[in-house]
Amino acid sequence: MRLSRFFIPILKENPKEAEIVSHRLMLRAGMIRQQSQGIYSWLPLGKKVLDKVNNIIREEQNRAGAIELSMPTLQSAELWQESGRYDAYGKEMLRIKDRQDRPMLYGPTNEEMITDIFRSSVKSYKDLPLNLYHIQLKFRDEIRPRFGTMRSREFMMKDAYSFDLTREGAEHSYNKMFTAYLRTFDRLGLRAIPMRADTGPIGGNLSHEFIILADTGESEVFCHKDFVNFDIPAENTDFDSVDGLKGIFDKWTSLYAATSEMHDESAFNAIPEGERLSARGIEVGHIFYFGTKYSEPMGAKVQGPDGKEHFVHMGSYGIGPTRLVPAIIEASHDENGIIWPESVAPFDVVVINMKAGDEACDGTCELIYAALTKAGKDVLYDDTDDRAGTKFATADLIGVPYQIIAGPRAVANGEVEVKDRKTGARETMTIEAAINRFVA
Repeated sequence: MRLSRFFIPILKENPKEAEIVSHRLMLRAGMIRQQSQGIYSWLPLGKKVLDKVNNIIREEQNRAGAIELSMPTLQSAELWQESGRYDAYGKEMLRIKDRQDRPMLYGPTNEEMITDIFRSSVKSYKDLPLNLYHIQLKFRDEIRPRFGTMRSREFMMKDAYSFDLTREGAEHSYNKMFTAYLRTFDRLGLRAIPMRADTGPIGGNLSHEFIILADTGESEVFCHKDFVNFDIPAENTDFDSVDGLKGIFDKWTSLYAATSEMHDESAFNAIPEGERLSARGIEVGHIFYFGTKYSEPMGAKVQGPDGKEHFVHMGSYGIGPTRLVPAIIEASHDENGIIWPESVAPFDVVVINMKAGDEACDGTCELIYAALTKAGKDVLYDDTDDRAGTKFATADLIGVPYQIIAGPRAVANGEVEVKDRKTGARETMTIEAAINRFVA
C-alpha cells in the first residue's frame, strides 16, 4: 500500500478527551474515530490490526475444535424472557420494538440464541460434545463509557458456547478453551493471567478472567509472581486429551490468583512475601461454566446412552477483540508511538523514500516494495514528499515493526538502512540483503 493513496488521518496533537495512552495513540495514528459516546468507527489502519487479532482468535478456536457460525445482532425478547434474564439484565441492555410492536434487543451476549439453535437441531448425545462460536458486534449501554474502545458501548466479541452431556465433559470443554486462550494471548504478544472470577449476570459457579498486566487496568491482580512466567501450551497440544488439558489447567491454577472482588486475603498471605505479585490489569477474556442454567428453562436436552433425556451442560467463552487492540498498545508502546507485535502489526514493514522524485531513491524503493509484496509481505510504502522528520514520526507512531530507509547517499552506494521499531537498532546493508532479510 502506498502511503500517498492510503487513508490514515494522523493527528499531530494529543486529543484532550483521551485519558489513557492507548486511546491517545489510536486517535493520533488514525485507527479509530468516535461517532458518538462510546461508539467508534474503525478506520483502515485500525481495521487491519483488528482483522489480524480476529484471525489469530479464529485459528486458535478452530484448533480447539470450536465451529464458527454467525448470529444476528438483534434478538427477540421472547428468548430472554424464556430464560428469565430479560428483566434481570439491567439498563445495559438496549431494548427496542419493531414496527409490529414486538419487543427486541440489541444483543449484549448470545446464550439464549445459541441455546435456541442447539435445542432445535441436536437431539442425541452422539452429536456431543459441540462448541459453536462467532465474532460479532455487540452493544451494552455502559453508564460511563471511557478509554476509547477499551470500554465502549458498541464492541466486538468472540463468543463460544459449549454443549456436553455431563459436567465432566463440560469441564473438559472448559479446559479446551482455557488452553486455547493461553495460546491466543501469547500469539498476540501478551501474557494473560487467568484468575478466578465472579460469574456476574452470565451465571454459573466456575469462571476465569484473563488479565493483561497494565498500570491503567481497572482490575487488581493478586497472585504468585510465577504466574507471568509459565510455559504456554504448544501448537501440537492434544485438545482431545482429558488428562493433558486438566494438567495444563491445574498447573496454571495451582498458584493463587484473584481479582480484588474475589480476593481471599488468607490465601494470598500464605504465599511467601518475596513471591507475591500485586498489580493492576486489563480484562481481555472471560470464560464460564454454568451447567444447566439455560438448558433447563429453555428445554435444551438430548437423549443419553441410557435412553433418557438429559439437560445439556453448557459453558460460554468470550474474548473482546476491540478491547484487545488497546490492551496490546498499553502493554507495548514508547514515547514515540505504538510498538506492534509482528503477529498483529498493520504492516510487516514500511519502506521510507527519503527523497521522493529522486530517480535513484524512487527506483530502489519501487524495487524493494515490489519484491516484498511479491513475497507475500504486507508493505507500506511512504512515497510522500513530506519532510524526513515527518516520515520518521509517522512510521514510529503507527508502530510498524521494521523500517527500510532509502536515502540518496546510501542508495548511491547500493545500500539502505533497516530499523527495528522495538529496539531502535539500525543496520546498514545492501539492497539485496535488505530484501532477503524479509523474504528468506
